[in-house]
Amino acid sequence: MSLAIIDAREWQRVFDLRTGAGVEEINPLLKMVMDIQARRPYPGDLDDAGNRWVTDTALDLIAGYDPSFVYLTYARQFFVGRYSVLTEREWAGMVSSVFGEVNRFVARSGFTPVIVGTGGMIPFVDFIDVTRLDGLVLSTHWSARYAGLHDGSRRDLQGLAALPEIERIVPRHEFRSFFAECPGDASRMPEYLLVARPGYMFRTVGGAFRKVRRVPAPAYAIPLAAESGVASSITDIRRLVVESLRERKIALIVVEGLGMDDFPWPHQRCENGRGWFYYEPGDAQYLTLTTGRHQVFEYPTGYKYFDEDAEKKEYPLSGYFTSVPADTIASGLGVRSLAVGNRSMLMHMAPGADISIECFARNLFNQGTMAVIHRMGTI
Repeated sequence: MSLAIIDAREWQRVFDLRTGAGVEEINPLLKMVMDIQARRPYPGDLDDAGNRWVTDTALDLIAGYDPSFVYLTYARQFFVGRYSVLTEREWAGMVSSVFGEVNRFVARSGFTPVIVGTGGMIPFVDFIDVTRLDGLVLSTHWSARYAGLHDGSRRDLQGLAALPEIERIVPRHEFRSFFAECPGDASRMPEYLLVARPGYMFRTVGGAFRKVRRVPAPAYAIPLAAESGVASSITDIRRLVVESLRERKIALIVVEGLGMDDFPWPHQRCENGRGWFYYEPGDAQYLTLTTGRHQVFEYPTGYKYFDEDAEKKEYPLSGYFTSVPADTIASGLGVRSLAVGNRSMLMHMAPGADISIECFARNLFNQGTMAVIHRMGTI
């Protein structure tokens, strides 16, 4: 049984991650994690201290659990860049700051880092309004490039095809063939995948809650900094990490919002998709990184997530996730593992670490922290 611990500053509670039922028994491992949560409240997605919280929390967990593998995500610069007007100097300062935290973690922990950028950001141009079609268009809150069309009419398709802001319209069967080897149920895909040109973002039903300043840049390749080994594709990074773990302790560090031109450390080019398709920061990119396989059908852009949002839905604390992803990087390593990051539910779902602590934040609303213990070892 995986356990979740929510710390809302005023109170802490333990739950069964799968069912959401309360759990009363507290053992020494839970107590250690709960003490760290109480000591390290999350400052907020846009707060200057957001990335420092990742480093401090990870170092506390390492001191209490002694892992061989650590997975970190630093995401503050992605959130600030998306919603704030920044000068080039201010953006350069944020890049310097996040790598200052990476350096501090490496120096204090002694772990060998493998660092991945999720792709850069570019100024937002305009919305593509798809709220007045005969069919229904859906997108995830964080996606700019992709949206899904359900039950579209001939008139919808003709009108969309005429919009210069749309790069392509991909039928489900064509996308299924494009990623024929991918696991997952392709029937969850919308009938058509809509692909926006760089700088544009789909305005869909229930989306775009805040004013956007920047969106993900075209990221056909992402930067990878590793002391040894080569990973030519995002699907090769897991193998590189596992091989490196045979000789040393490894920290796989994801730095959101940074692309090839932003990365201050020496790095190699790592393919971030296939053909015209590239991953934006989000669940598909994270799961591809941690499983070593393309993951485009598990929770595809534009699928009808509300069809699964029933009263008895499992994993109620995990957003749209309906199960713990299988065969993620830390789940089968056979060594102690930790995950810490300010990218919410992705931290307890994507790496599959023994213990994770993440910000319990939704759409920038800070509700505290959540820890998840997938495997009950000893301390």
